[in-house]
Amino acid sequence: MRLHLNTSFPGKLFSSSALAKPGSYWLIIIILLAVILRVVAAFYMGDRVVDSPGTFDQISYNMMTLRVLNGQGFTVAADWWPATRAGEPTAHWSYLYTLYLVAVYSLFGYHPLIARLIQAILAGVLTPWLVYRMGRRTFNHRVGLVAAGLMAVYAYFIYYSAALMTETFCIIAILWVLDLAGQLGSHTSPVRLQGLSLGLALAITALLRQVFLVFIPVLFAWLLWRSYRHQTRPVLHMMGILITAIVVLILLIVPWTFRNYQAFEGQFVLINTNVGFAFYWGNHPIHGYNFISILPAAGPSYQGLIPPELKGLNEAELDRALLKRGLAFVQADPGRYLILSISRIKDYFKFWPSSESELISNLSRVFSFGLLWPFMVYGFMLGWRRYYSAEALILYLFVVVYTLIHLFSWALIRYRLPVDAILIIFAGVAIMEVWIRLGQRFSKAQGAYTPTPLQPGD
Repeated sequence: MRLHLNTSFPGKLFSSSALAKPGSYWLIIIILLAVILRVVAAFYMGDRVVDSPGTFDQISYNMMTLRVLNGQGFTVAADWWPATRAGEPTAHWSYLYTLYLVAVYSLFGYHPLIARLIQAILAGVLTPWLVYRMGRRTFNHRVGLVAAGLMAVYAYFIYYSAALMTETFCIIAILWVLDLAGQLGSHTSPVRLQGLSLGLALAITALLRQVFLVFIPVLFAWLLWRSYRHQTRPVLHMMGILITAIVVLILLIVPWTFRNYQAFEGQFVLINTNVGFAFYWGNHPIHGYNFISILPAAGPSYQGLIPPELKGLNEAELDRALLKRGLAFVQADPGRYLILSISRIKDYFKFWPSSESELISNLSRVFSFGLLWPFMVYGFMLGWRRYYSAEALILYLFVVVYTLIHLFSWALIRYRLPVDAILIIFAGVAIMEVWIRLGQRFSKAQGAYTPTPLQPGD
């Protein structure tokens, strides 16, 4: 699609030529900008590990890493979150991310800054590139470029790219999974070693954030539907790919399941012990009908909400017991659970500044989701009504399913970030639509109006 404008500077500004060259230098510029901003964030956080706003988990990962390096394994150094006693084993934290820090500290010594810089550079390169690929495949090249640009400057992604937490690698892994799925569901995109690649991507994502396992059946159902309905590739071939992916996923998860079985004296824990804790605390009667994302310091602590008779259990036993209690809350009052889940929307999609948040949190919130959510919503609706395709369906499914998982359990803003990474693509759709409409109005005013709707593949 082209806007045929016969004006000078204003017309050229709105023309498609500036954004219409696949593989152009624009993507390189965007990636360089993304890397620079994230490297600056890494230096800002520095060569130490402290409790910055929204990043307390990095203290836990740092502690765990040092314990592993000192030969004490995956145990906690003191009484630790969520409710693990000093010296006892834990499975609450991502093994994969801990091993990343172990590798960095082993190679370069205790320098958290190096770990920050490595993941900042990886995030700066991979997240805009993957978003560009998905935007280009699903909509068109220009949407992909705009989405990549938004990813580069999105404040939340810059901030968390330097934090020693799973967020950045988890987002990269999820984008990788969805990009591979898009290739598998495409008519023209061959994928070598499809099953191995998909299985590896799924395993890495699950080992970083096990909640992603809930989405895998939806992903597989979409791939089979695409294969059957649109005949992108033979159904038997697709089934073979998915079976291979499942085998790879199992092979990479089983060692950690076996470790948990030994560490917790015969208790089964698939990957991590956080489902029960999150569901129990997220649905405790203390919330009433209005979810409290973080309990105030003046009130009861999370550990104080644990029944005294359960406090002698190990972490795995406690996680299972709390899940049972949390499900009992739901069974006792399903109406409250539904209203409480709906109330989590305000915490999950919060975009306004808050007096309870520190300055950097408010700035990150306002200058990322706060600015873009109108475009995300408009693009989400516009993409469905006007530019919907079977390839776009998987993006919609991820946004909806991943959001519902957290609305029905525990909602925090940083849990929404993988959804933001996909919504940025829809924001790209909206921005391009607005850009084209402005160009059409300007060219009409100049007497050279050519109506040209945005089309996939342009």
